[in-house]
Amino acid sequence: MHNRVQEVVRIIVALSLLGLLVACSKPPQTPVAETRQPTGLESIPMPDPSKYPPFSNMSGWKNPYLIVREDGIGFLDLSNREIHVLTPEEIPAELVSLPSSAWPYGRVVLVAQAVPKNPTEQTKANLRKNRALLLGTLKELDVQFRETP
Repeated sequence: MHNRVQEVVRIIVALSLLGLLVACSKPPQTPVAETRQPTGLESIPMPDPSKYPPFSNMSGWKNPYLIVREDGIGFLDLSNREIHVLTPEEIPAELVSLPSSAWPYGRVVLVAQAVPKNPTEQTKANLRKNRALLLGTLKELDVQFRETP
């Protein structure tokens, strides 16, 4: 009888430990579909590389053209070739404000980097920071980019 009680106690202890183990474990993770916030650019189709001009003639680029600068992001106005310097935070609003006709190649922009005349370590750091902020913003907006050669 004593052996039978010990056997029952062992089973109860084993089941209790198993219950605790199950209770403490994480439930299976179900993948959550990534939901993007609307950006305002959803009506612009995905890029069509077959429409891009050849790299040897990027002066013919017709989509938005952004220039990473030490003091911000230059937005090239293609109609008059003026550069408007924006903060990285202003880029989304600027891109969304463009008419669909400004996107003949689809949702892609051309990105260039300004070459400072007297580069200091601070200038180089500002360029890296602004480039990273710009590329992160483009990724959030689901806008692809091409870089000038």
